[in-house]
Amino acid sequence: MSKGKELSFTLNNKPVTVEVEPHTILLDLLREKLGLTGTKRGCGEGECGACTVIVNNEAVNACLYPAWKVENCSVLTVEGLGSEENLHPLQEAFLETGAVQCGFCTPGMLMSSYALLQKTPDPDDDEIKTALAGNLCRCTGYVKILEAVKKAAYKMKQSEVNEEK
Repeated sequence: MSKGKELSFTLNNKPVTVEVEPHTILLDLLREKLGLTGTKRGCGEGECGACTVIVNNEAVNACLYPAWKVENCSVLTVEGLGSEENLHPLQEAFLETGAVQCGFCTPGMLMSSYALLQKTPDPDDDEIKTALAGNLCRCTGYVKILEAVKKAAYKMKQSEVNEEK
């Protein structure tokens, strides 16, 4: 039996130290060891995007990402995006536009969209489509998701303007 390794990183803006086995993937660490089940287990092959999380400001497939690679990194999951009392503008926009259907793909869509909006605050349709190309949805047809990302970009811009006043 292999010996676990202590791993320290920032998870949803809080320091975390946890012991992991060398073969552990980030998805299993988040869901099974840390109880964060918002990140979904989909295809397990990096094709569906349901497990997308942000590591050091980059969207990654947690089903393929070795847990040991988050040592000294910052990890953001859908649980860290907003709260029930204070939704992130992306979460609000997804709800307002009807971009949430069954909800299985939603966490990954939100996280991929978040990564895009951090780098490209005012994306055009092609940039949104490119950012979400690794995320599959069987329910919405993507039109409402595109609308949601555009609406969130607008909301986030307005929020910044209001903060500057």
